[in-house]
Amino acid sequence: MQISAALVKELRERTGAGMMECKRALVDAQGDVEAAIEAMRKSGQAKADRKAGRTTAEGLIVFELGEDSRVGAIVEVNCETDFVAKETEFREFANAVAKCVLKRRPTDSATLLGLPLDGAGSDTVDVRRRALIAKIGENITLRRFAVLESRKGRVGVYSHGGRIGVLVAIEGGDEAVAKDIAMHVAASRPVCVSPSDVHSDVLEKEERILVAQAAESGKPPEIRDKMVAGRLKKFLSEITLLGQPFVKDLEISMESYLKQVGATVVEFQRFEVGEGIEKKEENFAEEVMAQVRDH
Repeated sequence: MQISAALVKELRERTGAGMMECKRALVDAQGDVEAAIEAMRKSGQAKADRKAGRTTAEGLIVFELGEDSRVGAIVEVNCETDFVAKETEFREFANAVAKCVLKRRPTDSATLLGLPLDGAGSDTVDVRRRALIAKIGENITLRRFAVLESRKGRVGVYSHGGRIGVLVAIEGGDEAVAKDIAMHVAASRPVCVSPSDVHSDVLEKEERILVAQAAESGKPPEIRDKMVAGRLKKFLSEITLLGQPFVKDLEISMESYLKQVGATVVEFQRFEVGEGIEKKEENFAEEVMAQVRDH
């Protein structure tokens, strides 16, 4: 049967799929747009399922701030290649997810996937994710997200090329201060704000190592105790925000800088794309053939 250009245009606008794919779907559905959409969704889900096991170590870190900058969301959305991470559709999807996270405050990824992406009545995050997988041909995952709030201050952000992102909640200070702190966290990778925030397991493990090292020195017990205490103090200064040298002025600590500007760090989140994900090494020719088979 003949499929009008108007029908193809309508289906393209509603699905975002290519012209030929829309035309084929309409022919198969005898010109029924709703039936074509349903068939395309089923096809997209099948493609998404086939790609679900692929490693997604590339992607983008995105943010969304509230109007008063007192609350903000940070999200890591992953894909398989940095090429896709630069595409407009992928970035638009990631930004829409960040908006959804800020508005709906989901408690976990499963909840997030079931939320309407663009508000009541729209496709869910997962439906849109699967549709995008079918369209671009790569697996896409929502790895992690966080929402920070500062009732007495503000939330600041810093992005390094979309690959490293920091969200920080402070009390006192201004937008520039918040950005400086976020930039420092991006560069220096502190584990937490202060020594009191360091998990006891981390502290105990490091202390055991230092005690063993001191024992090998052959020095008297009282000297060894001082060695352990000094090295433990140095360890805490290296992994905590307050103890680190301020990245923009290495002559002062972050604690001193914060006192100068009258600010307190409540909390921070640092995301780096693909951090901790083991990248699978594949033969290039085999990867190309795998891509061909899935299309």
